[in-house]
Amino acid sequence: MAKKKKTTANKAASTAAKQSKAAKKNERKAEKVSGKRKKDGDDDEDLEAILEKLRVEWEEKHKVIEEVADGPPSRRANCTLTPCPTGAQHLWAIGGEFFSEDGKAYFYSDVYRYSADKPFRMNGANSCLQHVLGPVLRMRLPPHPRGEASFSSLACGEFSSVNQNSFHHYRDFWCFDIQTHSWDRIDTKVRPSARSGHRMAIWKHFIVLFAGFYDPGTTTKYLNDLWLFDLQDYKWRQAEFKETELRPSPRSGFSFISTPEGILLHGGYCKEYAKGKRPVGVMLEDTWFLNMSMAPSDKPSNNPVLLKWERRKRPSTAYAPALRSGCTMTLWQAKQMAVMFGGVTDEDTSEETLESVFWNDLNGYQMTGKGKFVSLTLKRPKGKSKKPKKVANKGDDDDSEPETEEIDLDDPILTTPLPRYNAMLAVLRNTLYIYGGIYERGKREFTMDDFYSVQLDKLDKYVCLKKSEIIIPEEDEESSSSDDTGSSDSTGSSDDDSEGDEETDKEEAAPEEEVIVEPEQPPESDIRAKATAFMGVAKERSAEDSLSTPLPGETLAAFYARTRAYWVQKAHATTEHQGKQLRRDGFSLAQETYQSYKPILKEVEKILAEAGLDKQEMKDLASQPQRGETNRNRR
Repeated sequence: MAKKKKTTANKAASTAAKQSKAAKKNERKAEKVSGKRKKDGDDDEDLEAILEKLRVEWEEKHKVIEEVADGPPSRRANCTLTPCPTGAQHLWAIGGEFFSEDGKAYFYSDVYRYSADKPFRMNGANSCLQHVLGPVLRMRLPPHPRGEASFSSLACGEFSSVNQNSFHHYRDFWCFDIQTHSWDRIDTKVRPSARSGHRMAIWKHFIVLFAGFYDPGTTTKYLNDLWLFDLQDYKWRQAEFKETELRPSPRSGFSFISTPEGILLHGGYCKEYAKGKRPVGVMLEDTWFLNMSMAPSDKPSNNPVLLKWERRKRPSTAYAPALRSGCTMTLWQAKQMAVMFGGVTDEDTSEETLESVFWNDLNGYQMTGKGKFVSLTLKRPKGKSKKPKKVANKGDDDDSEPETEEIDLDDPILTTPLPRYNAMLAVLRNTLYIYGGIYERGKREFTMDDFYSVQLDKLDKYVCLKKSEIIIPEEDEESSSSDDTGSSDSTGSSDDDSEGDEETDKEEAAPEEEVIVEPEQPPESDIRAKATAFMGVAKERSAEDSLSTPLPGETLAAFYARTRAYWVQKAHATTEHQGKQLRRDGFSLAQETYQSYKPILKEVEKILAEAGLDKQEMKDLASQPQRGETNRNRR
């Protein structure tokens, strides 16, 4: 009996020990689980913190900076001036380019919004709101600075070095959101090739892109391909036409106006190349209409839009503006009329001579029916006297007797802006707005910054909303100032000359404030500036420079294979080695040079990749020879 009790006690003790052991095991397991959960919780918290940091950094990098501007955008041409598609009384100005009087080019990526219901006052107060999209460093704003881009959706375009020796064509595509004031880049496998001078228009839910040019540095290639971007499925499609179908010839710088039935095309510019002869610029004056209609829904097709080009013939007796290029047309929707202003007529007589006539006339093209041009001439206000008024003017000699000249101060023609080409036009309701453009006096070109409006339904006068701040010398003054070029250090200069020099300095400094990177910048911005400078001088390289400089997208092995003879010769000039050792010395020199350029080349590759170029296109672009000819701001 005692033994049995002992056995039972042992079993109870054993069971208790097992339960205690199990409890401790469960406790340790629970501690492990708890510790793991705690660790996982820390990881979650770390991940959330990282994501939040990335979100803040992204928003900081892409934030929209809005500020009330002191006036309209700086001097520029070829920017987009677009009425607000939401119906608000706003004009949107995007990008553009500035050509200084010394032949340098500057490109912009800023955005301005002008409120037409709160017009400029002559004391300088205005309602022009500037939207700076992206970082404060303006060289890196999205999309990248460019000229010859088209519409509030931007496709393609170009960037130039300051001295216009090197041009880089883009093939990227950006859309600007009016509501959020933000840019979105749309990347697709199928897309138009890189180009400039093209035009875009919207028809229903399609963006239509046509023509343009591509300049690889030797021969400018003009295009006449047609592309449609569907805003519903975000895809590009190239329109296909039969060889027997009529369509416009290749061109750039033309007018492209959307209507409910399709798109009107007028004019443009191209160059003709003949073997053994220099290229000759050609101004085009033909008018075409692209008939557009949706494909039947019961007949599935790869082409959702039916397209057909129709050439609009003009009777020989019908009115037409003088042949010109660089003119701008915009839509006056209330009258279904395309309105044209300005332009330039060039007579390319020889390699040294380019005779030009500049225009500031206003014309209209009635798009309904077969279409026809009409002259939009300013009308004298009713009830005003037509009797000329005598105005006293000084003669050539200040001591001479005053002369009188009969001028009708009520003549509305006196309110007309200066002649110009590549001006920006837009119509809100019945008011036409004209901004900027390029004016020429003698051999000098002046990019303008004045801003005008005219009521198309009245045509009584032009209203100057903002006067030009540019001092344009008379031709005789220009000649004398040209003769004195380079003598700023000489003594005996007059006060007037000093003031002129100060004015010129101000004009040349203006674009630098817009595009030149400011001194206080992070290191990566310095690399971007060096890369941009590298791209700018790429076409000015000598034969030796070409051999001693690697190309964007080029590996060290490819660089050495291309330039081996050059480096061996370099090594031979500094050493007495022969054979393999001499080749090793040459490779070491090539490697040292390659490594010194590597950070800049990486940044150049990044810039070109952002422009939509692949590595082969980068190599082709970098290896092109210096351009042999230029045209008037590349049309």
